[in-house]
Amino acid sequence: MRLQQGQMEHETVYSNDPAQLARRWESEGAQLLHVVDLNGAIHGEPRNRSAVMSILKAVKIPIQVGGGIRDLDTMEEYFSAGVARVVLGTSVSENLKLLEEACARFPGRLLAGVDAKDGKLAIRGWTKIVDQEATAFVERFKGFPLHAVIYTDIGQDGMLAGPNVQGLRRIASACPLPLIASGGITKVEDLLRIREVGAIVIGAIVGKALYEGLIELPAAMAALREKGAVSADPGRAGEMEPR
Repeated sequence: MRLQQGQMEHETVYSNDPAQLARRWESEGAQLLHVVDLNGAIHGEPRNRSAVMSILKAVKIPIQVGGGIRDLDTMEEYFSAGVARVVLGTSVSENLKLLEEACARFPGRLLAGVDAKDGKLAIRGWTKIVDQEATAFVERFKGFPLHAVIYTDIGQDGMLAGPNVQGLRRIASACPLPLIASGGITKVEDLLRIREVGAIVIGAIVGKALYEGLIELPAAMAALREKGAVSADPGRAGEMEPR
C-alpha cells in the first residue's frame, strides 16, 4: 500500500500479496527493495513480520526494512532472517545510545531515516512533528558508521508532484553521510534532477509512481545507467530502490 503525505486515512492498497509484487520488481531489474512496516512505525514495534519474511523468501535481491525497529533484538532478528539493511527512524531521534550500540554491533548495515515536513523533523510514523530543523538533526550522524541517511520529504510523499530538490540540497549541505532521497519522485527526469544535487546522493526510493505506472522500472534503470547513475552493485552508489 501507499499513502499520501504519510496519512493512513489516505491509503491506496495495490496488492494483498507483497511477495508477488517483490517478485515483479525483481523480474523488472530492481537491485534492492525498500520495505516499510507502516503499522510498526506507528505502534513502535514490527506488526508485519510475516509479510517481510514472505518477501525475503520470494526474491534473491537484497531488501532493507524499516518501521517500528527500536531495539537491538529486533535488528538481530531481521539480520538473521536475511535482511540486508535495517532502517532506524524514531529510535535515532529519541535514543542516541541505542544508535551508538547498534552501529557498534552492525557497522555499515544500518540506515538512519530522517523524515521532515516543512523542514521540521517528523517521528513515530510521521504522526508527531518535532520542533527541530532536519538540517540540524542530520549533523549528529557525523562519525557514525551508517550506510546512509534516507531523507523523506513528507509533504511530497505520495503526491506525485515531484521531489523537493531545494529541500534535498539543504539537507545535503548539512549531512555528513551519503543520502538516499525519497518523496514525490514521479518521472525519470525527477531522478536525474536528484542526481544533479551531487555525489552525496547515492540513491532514490521510488514508490507510488511505479504502482501508478508513471515510471516504468526497466526504462528508468536504462536511462540512469546511460547517465552512469546506476551501479551493478546495490551496496554502492547509484541505487534506485522500489518500495
